[in-house]
Amino acid sequence: MNLLLDSHSFLWFVWDDPQLSPTAKALIEDPANRCLVSVASCWEISIKVGLKKLELGEPATTFVSRELTTNRFDLLGIELIHATSVEALPPHHKDPFDRLLVVQSMIENLPVVSADTQLDAYGITRLW
Repeated sequence: MNLLLDSHSFLWFVWDDPQLSPTAKALIEDPANRCLVSVASCWEISIKVGLKKLELGEPATTFVSRELTTNRFDLLGIELIHATSVEALPPHHKDPFDRLLVVQSMIENLPVVSADTQLDAYGITRLW
């Protein structure tokens, strides 16, 4: 199964953070599953590091690149259809990064691994 990881799921997995649910951890660790991280999540992480709201101990570009490779996660690009489809989403969620993940989930038919229950309002498959 292909899985789209939310930013916090990606970080919590990499950090072995107990906030990551056992179900989410098992899904990510399952070699039968392909994990994807959106460029939107990479951008969100980088912004938070730059604003000093997130500490990685190194530049985001180094951290994200290494962790994608180390964990064999694939990068999901932002296509024009993703960026422009956000306008049709109802305003259930205000975060622009999460709204883009919702659209990517819908268009690419990907379940999202996320603790964010607000995503459920969009009718996508959220695994946690």
